[in-house]
Amino acid sequence: SDMLRDKDSSAIVAVSDSTRAKAFYQDTLELELTEDNQQVLVFRTGTTNLVVYVSEFAGTNKANAVVWGVGEEIETIVERLGNKGVTFERYDGMDFADGIHRDGAFRAVWLKDPDGNILHLNRMPDSY
Repeated sequence: SDMLRDKDSSAIVAVSDSTRAKAFYQDTLELELTEDNQQVLVFRTGTTNLVVYVSEFAGTNKANAVVWGVGEEIETIVERLGNKGVTFERYDGMDFADGIHRDGAFRAVWLKDPDGNILHLNRMPDSY
């Protein structure tokens, strides 16, 4: 088919400072930088790309910008990020232990990049 269902998509995130964003996505999140032309950074994440670009609208998205399904490794990844100084968001009315929200088999964390973009990691129950 020539429609979008057979095509890969990329997440795209707006930032105000590419140097600061590069340090966060490459060093803190440990993504592989595959392209860097100052205004646009491209990182490999799994089989897809995360595009980070400089925009005057950086930080205006108040919803989740990027989500990773990380499976059983969520606790390990959260611990590693925490050791790098990452703080995790906590939302009213939800239980958070060590930054991780747990609800049955569901696990979730939210963190922000330096521009306030919300990044979400989760482990879905097998029944989803």
